[in-house]
Amino acid sequence: MADQKYRVAIVGGGSFGTAISNIVADNGHDVRLWMRRQEAVDEVNQRHENSDYLPGIALNSALRASADLAEAVAGCQVVFMSVPSKPCRSVAKQLAEVIEPGAIVVSTTKGIELESNKLMSQVLEEELPGHPIGVMSGPNLAKELASRMITGTVIASSDPSVSKAVQSLLQCGYFRVYAGSDMYGVELAGALKNVYAITAGMAASMDCGHNTISMLITRALAEMSRYAVHKGADPMTFLGLAGVGDLFVTCTSPLSRNYRVGYELGKGKTIEDAVASLGQVAEGINTLKLMKEQSDQLGIYMPLVNGLYDIVYNGRTVDEVIGGMMWSEQNRDVEFATR
Repeated sequence: MADQKYRVAIVGGGSFGTAISNIVADNGHDVRLWMRRQEAVDEVNQRHENSDYLPGIALNSALRASADLAEAVAGCQVVFMSVPSKPCRSVAKQLAEVIEPGAIVVSTTKGIELESNKLMSQVLEEELPGHPIGVMSGPNLAKELASRMITGTVIASSDPSVSKAVQSLLQCGYFRVYAGSDMYGVELAGALKNVYAITAGMAASMDCGHNTISMLITRALAEMSRYAVHKGADPMTFLGLAGVGDLFVTCTSPLSRNYRVGYELGKGKTIEDAVASLGQVAEGINTLKLMKEQSDQLGIYMPLVNGLYDIVYNGRTVDEVIGGMMWSEQNRDVEFATR
């Protein structure tokens, strides 16, 4: 399998889509990157750079970009979906008309569809029936990945051939690809941690101590796993790279978009101004609304989500919310203890 050469398409020319395209090209596979703007396509093909999302990163000269979706996916055995959650369904509908029969489709999007509360894998299953589906998630900040810094990720699917193909495509000296079977758990972990990265960014901008950040991350892990188990995920998934690994990096790094939104909120900006200053999609904003609605409906105890929601949408101050949380937090530390 390791010697097999694939033809691969990455649908979405943002930072992460470009980063994994570069890995696939480095590994000697035939790869096409679909981008919406012709100017961006020309820059990748002629200057081997994506200055909008990964400025200063030299791309493999074998990586080719296209603004034509049909051209990009023609003959491809594997297609990565790396578009934000909002346009995912509409792009999947377009993809359904041009994708090769039986091609593997892998979602790298860490978000949830706002209108339906469905995960990206569920959207892809609806729009691309008959195609093996997988999801990939982990502590994978795109800039560091594109700079070839060592990290790992998880590819999860109910079809073992999906995991084998993705491992063959992406495994290299600086990127370790682990296989998993809890597709929804991996996907939920990637989506839910964005909310807590906003909270951590706020705490950092307010000069909270390391103890505070540590407590936030630990309680976030308990809270997101509690929510995911209600949705049918395995709580043990959250102890791996897709869970605590991704949560830690997005809650501590200014390279995280959601962290940066939270940082601006902590400085007193409105949510609109904070998002505008980012200039990119921060999935955690929409996910926060969904988690608040779902936790209320299902009766799931989620004080961090409730607190952030009150700050962002109900105008409460950080001091008010923190004071209430400190007194209302439940006493039990470990949610899923074995004894």
